[in-house]
Amino acid sequence: MTSTDCDTNLLVRSWAGERYDTLTLPLTTSITIGYTGSAWFGPYLYPAAGGTWAVMSRINLAVRPDGYINSSPVTNTLPVLFKPVGQQLIHIVQMSDNDGTDILKCRWSNSNSGTNYNRKDECEDACIGLNGISTLSEENCSLVFTLPTTRIGWYYVIALQIEDYYDSSSPAPMSSVPIQFLFYAYSSSSSCTTRPQIIGERPNRACIGTPINVTLTERVIAQSFCSGANISNYVTSSPIGMRHSTVVSQGGGLYVMTLTWTPTDNQYGPQGFCAGAVDSSNLQSDAWCITYLVGFDSPNLIRATVVQGTASPIGTIFSNHSIFSIQATRDVHRPTRNGTYVKFMDATTNTSVQTFDAGWQSNILYTGNTIIIITNYTWIPGRRYYVLFDSGPESAPITDSTFWAFNIWDPGVSSTTTTTTTPPTTGTVTTRPLSTTTVNTLLTTTGVHVTSTNVIITTTTESTTTSTTTSSNI
Repeated sequence: MTSTDCDTNLLVRSWAGERYDTLTLPLTTSITIGYTGSAWFGPYLYPAAGGTWAVMSRINLAVRPDGYINSSPVTNTLPVLFKPVGQQLIHIVQMSDNDGTDILKCRWSNSNSGTNYNRKDECEDACIGLNGISTLSEENCSLVFTLPTTRIGWYYVIALQIEDYYDSSSPAPMSSVPIQFLFYAYSSSSSCTTRPQIIGERPNRACIGTPINVTLTERVIAQSFCSGANISNYVTSSPIGMRHSTVVSQGGGLYVMTLTWTPTDNQYGPQGFCAGAVDSSNLQSDAWCITYLVGFDSPNLIRATVVQGTASPIGTIFSNHSIFSIQATRDVHRPTRNGTYVKFMDATTNTSVQTFDAGWQSNILYTGNTIIIITNYTWIPGRRYYVLFDSGPESAPITDSTFWAFNIWDPGVSSTTTTTTTPPTTGTVTTRPLSTTTVNTLLTTTGVHVTSTNVIITTTTESTTTSTTTSSNI
């Protein structure tokens, strides 16, 4: 076992590690692998204080309908999450899968060995930690719950199974992966009850392409909101080999921890990382989890340098312009995580005038290495606008207001001249290929999702003659 994380906070007291073993098994193998034990810590553990525990995982090497061997889902969590009592809260468990088209679902682990997919008791005394005080959404693995005020200082066990289905009509999953963690119920004695928050540099549940044997550097930035409180500790759950710096104050309540990691060959595929910032009053932020897709290059958006370049339009355009496009360094697909936004910003006020969710909105199209955005907005003459992008699966965010900017023609400050144009007698216009995509608004898990694309090419021939026109110069 290789150690990855150790936290000495008296409310956490966790140690974590990973181990890789290579086995050769027949293609027909379908087995359950599990661990069982006893002596859960106590006495303030609900419902399993001093009881037994179990974790069970199902491996199925049967060939999938698409002819491939299945890859099991990947998930990650912090070992202990601090949650205030008496408040309705939402906690989302990270899920990802190297098979990007699989349908991922999560469910409660249970002891029904005759009917569950593992055919074993999956959790022993840890099966009913939030029984009766929570609801679970299978599609995005979100828990809605309220911890009772009668058990302040107690820990609640949450035991879940993450399972992958070939498609929405599949009657049974292809594999099952367990995840278990604790909620610590607290009532703050401090006058300030605002918990710290991890604010970047990437959004929660982002998915980042990470080449093998290339060192990655990532900053985890947290904000403290309580006067006099500082952040000196991050609770983490990390892949093997990831190193954490000490926490450094940036002033203004900002605290940064820097991660460095060089993934290896045997870490190919999704690798999860989670962090939670803990301040000096023992208030903890919500979990911030990202997935590193090891062995994949990140597509990055290309900055435009000429008018007919990689982003269109730039320069000066008319107020009714509605089609925008930008190219990336490799093929792009619709992200499977909702909440990845494209924002059109007014440079005068630095406020958003159009915001689109790239995870599901149908006016954002993907074809090859090009993203096409169709807007419905009348731009104000004389104004300057710029476009920002959130971090999507693999790609880095665009936060620079000069990266892609354009101006709106103002006829009130333009001169008028008479020009003569002589176009060719006939001309052929071929529209740019566009894609049509079926949008699934329920996809909120991380990972790269391959969308189906239908290419539509229209050709029109028209005749023209030499003419003299009056036009305005821009």
